[in-house]
Amino acid sequence: MNHIYGKNVFITGGSSGIGLSTAELFAANGYTVYSGSRAPSTEIRGFPGGGEIRPIVIDVCCPQSTEAAAKYVLDNADIGIIIHCAGIGIACPGEDFPQDTVSELFETNLYGVLRVNSLFLPALRKRGGGLCVIIGSVAAVYSIPFQAHYCASKAAVYSYAKALRMEMRDFGVRVSLVSPGDTSTGFTNSRKYELLPDSPYYKACLASVKKMEKDEQSGRAPSSVARVILKLCSNKNPPGHKIVGGDYKLLVFLRRLLPERIIELILRSIYLKQT
Repeated sequence: MNHIYGKNVFITGGSSGIGLSTAELFAANGYTVYSGSRAPSTEIRGFPGGGEIRPIVIDVCCPQSTEAAAKYVLDNADIGIIIHCAGIGIACPGEDFPQDTVSELFETNLYGVLRVNSLFLPALRKRGGGLCVIIGSVAAVYSIPFQAHYCASKAAVYSYAKALRMEMRDFGVRVSLVSPGDTSTGFTNSRKYELLPDSPYYKACLASVKKMEKDEQSGRAPSSVARVILKLCSNKNPPGHKIVGGDYKLLVFLRRLLPERIIELILRSIYLKQT
């Protein structure tokens, strides 16, 4: 493995799903991984070849927790790679605004990225180079019914990553957004439902999200995303946006060609068959 950004990595959301698969793959390839999550294991895991996973407590929604984690990690390691895997989802009609749940969604999916980067990117800049990888979603390109709030959070991350990439380039810091499609992780079962039984959207929302969750559960393994991230870390000039899976690359390409009306008809036929 060519460790061109060094051998020290910091990951958020490292205790499950894409984050855990990424931490394990990097450690198996000789990296020391500081794996952050709200309730991590207390055990340091060693891997053949000298790699390790070192658990770190961090709640990316909490400034004090994030600052404490950043101080500890940066005091103990020359971090060259940051990987943002923390994320949550909700199922909710776009008409509704459950403020606390939506605030938590944006705190995790967007503000958590900003909060971590504000503390770690100066260190990457001062060391003269590094890589920041942010897990986005194909949902940033294809808005899905009853996922309006989630799609909005990922669209914000998409725009942020593109601008950040341009800003950091002259300092030798690269930024890559990785957009998975349907991936089989615990994310599906942890999705929060904000839906009242007397809602006019009740049946349509349940049917739509059930279809989406079925696709997620039969989707790619999180290790497929981890392999894409690892490959980025061996590239001095990684792409700004990497979509996981040939089928999703095709979908995003078609998005550029098809009229908006056709895209909407296709999405309605998938997620709103009864209407």
